[in-house]
Amino acid sequence: MLKGKLVNLRAVEKRDLEEIMKWVNDREVTKYLSSFLYPVSRAEEEKFLERAMSHNDTEKNLVMETKEGDYIGQISLHKIDWKNRNAELGIVIGNKEYWGKGYGTDAIKILLNHAFNQMNLYKIYLRVFDYNQRGVRCYEKCEF
Repeated sequence: MLKGKLVNLRAVEKRDLEEIMKWVNDREVTKYLSSFLYPVSRAEEEKFLERAMSHNDTEKNLVMETKEGDYIGQISLHKIDWKNRNAELGIVIGNKEYWGKGYGTDAIKILLNHAFNQMNLYKIYLRVFDYNQRGVRCYEKCEF
């Protein structure tokens, strides 16, 4: 588990399915995700969770939760390129109650620290839609 000021990051578990299903078909949440096919069935999400829980050299999928253990969303490194030491960052706060309160910024800073200092990556990049102003502000705070 990786610990921050507001959130903890932990491995994805089967028990996360119920929380994910609460937001996965909420267009207000998913409109900010660049590679998300909408809508998603429960069976499709179960398959995604199985992949997320498997140990894979090119992906690191984590759940963001409050200090009290409440599910907030997910954060991950995709397309990890060990030869060139880089990866793409992805994040979604599915629980809208936590939007705009610094939870995403904290989660990204925790994962960046882990990526650079424990995984020995050199570069982390991301993609963001220009209409996702909350995301843009968050990424700027994290020095992207």
